[in-house]
Formats: sequence, structure tokens, C-alpha cells
Amino acid sequence: MNLMATSDATSTDLDQAAELLAGKRIAVLSGAGLSTDSGIPDYRGAGRVVRKPMTFQEFLADPGKRQRYWAGSHLGWRTFAAARPNDGHRALAALEDRGVVTGVITQNVDGLHLRAGSRRVVEIHGSMDRALCLTCGQVFARADLAATIDRANPWIDEPGSVQLQPDGDVEITDVERFVVPGCSVCGGVLKPDVVFFGEFVPTEKFTESVSIVADADALLVVGSSLTVNSGVRLVDHAARRKHPVVIVNRGATRSDRRAAVKIEGGTTETLVALAERLAR
Repeated sequence: MNLMATSDATSTDLDQAAELLAGKRIAVLSGAGLSTDSGIPDYRGAGRVVRKPMTFQEFLADPGKRQRYWAGSHLGWRTFAAARPNDGHRALAALEDRGVVTGVITQNVDGLHLRAGSRRVVEIHGSMDRALCLTCGQVFARADLAATIDRANPWIDEPGSVQLQPDGDVEITDVERFVVPGCSVCGGVLKPDVVFFGEFVPTEKFTESVSIVADADALLVVGSSLTVNSGVRLVDHAARRKHPVVIVNRGATRSDRRAAVKIEGGTTETLVALAERLAR
């Protein structure tokens, strides 16, 4: 069975996906498309301006780029901190409560799965709610660090100092005077606890993600175009184990050929509808 839908999820699409997943223990891989309904932009979505993210090598090598990164990241953190789980996050948490979902592997760094009540969550790309020192390894709560940044940069909310872009990105005109926080323990360079472009996913996180896929009977991919190789590798792991793969995403993904069922539709509403069918 291979369903390649061309419009938003239909009853037939959902019924076929539910039939395939019924009675199975499901591993979930989630991407940015799940968090857009919580107000967090999807930079790879249709119509988005192509962006060139800062690499880890650039962040390390250039103090000026660290200023620019931390200034924008600080303002972006406000959006993350204000975001709330949506019905899609809650549907997955409820399925875990019933023993249907065995774990969630998320490419998102917003912490919304945990806040929705999911318990077995692998944040494969890290989490924005922590920062760490690259010298001594000390970990800091992002909320505490944000308060420190606000005190050191009281001008950051002055009119004209911040320009919000249509896609939710942030430009700061006075980045040269932005005071970058340092480690309060050793004075080292701080970095949000997320995987930058140019970094590898930590081995222990990928190993745990593979374990979640291996322990399940099926893989449900939601809201990811699978642009990042780690996601594609997890789909390949499922396929090699003959686990059926269901993909829910607006637009093509790199692993559509692996999908037993591909649903072209909104992530949140599709998850809610699937959860209702699996509960019957």
C-alpha cells in the first residue's frame, strides 16, 4: 500500500494510515511543521526566504559573529519561551499515556513535547532552554541567562534597535554594542545547547533515537521534510526492520519513497484525527 496524497488529508488518507498503525507500538519523529501551530516559524516551509544559518565554525572563530548570533538568539528565545504546546503535541502525549507511542524523537529545540506531557523524548538537536560553556561544560538555564543579557543590554528594546522580519527572524541594528554573556564559572564561550550547522548530532542521542525506532513496530514522521540526514537515517533504520513508515507533511520529503502512507496535510489536525481513529 502506498498512498501519495496531493491535497490536505482526506478521510481515506487518515483511515488507511490508522489501519496501518492500529495495534502497533509507534515511534514518532517530529519536525518544525508540528511547532508552527504554536507560533514558531518553519524556515524551510513554502514561501520562506532561503537563509544561510551560522555554522559552528563561524561561531567559534569570530567574536563579531558571536555577538550577532547571541543578539538574535536572545530575541528569538522570547518567542520560544512564550510558545505553548498545541493539540498535536497533546495528541502524541495522550497516545504515549495509552502505550501506543513508545517515544518521540524531535528535531525541534523548543521543548514543547515535554511541556505537553510526553515523557520519553529525545531532543536530537538539543534544546534552547539550556546553554553550556564550551570550556568547562557548565550548563545554564536559558531563562536565567536571558535575565543576565537583559541587564547587560538595557537598550535592546529601544525603538529602531530591533527589526522584525516577515518570517519571524530578527535583525538588530546596534549589534556592535551587544554584550555577549560569558561563563560565570570560567569566563569561557557560551553556546545554546543546540546542534549548529557543521556539528554532528551527539552519538548518545542518535543511539537512543535508533533504540526507540528499533523497539517500536512502526514509525510516524510528522512535520519534517527530512532535509537533515539524521532524520533520513532513522527512516532508513525503520525500513530495514520492515517497520511501516507513515509520513505527515505539507510538501515532499526526502524519504517519500520509503513511506507506506504519505499524507499531505497539516500536522496538528492530522495528528488529532489519527489519534481519534487509533483510540477506537
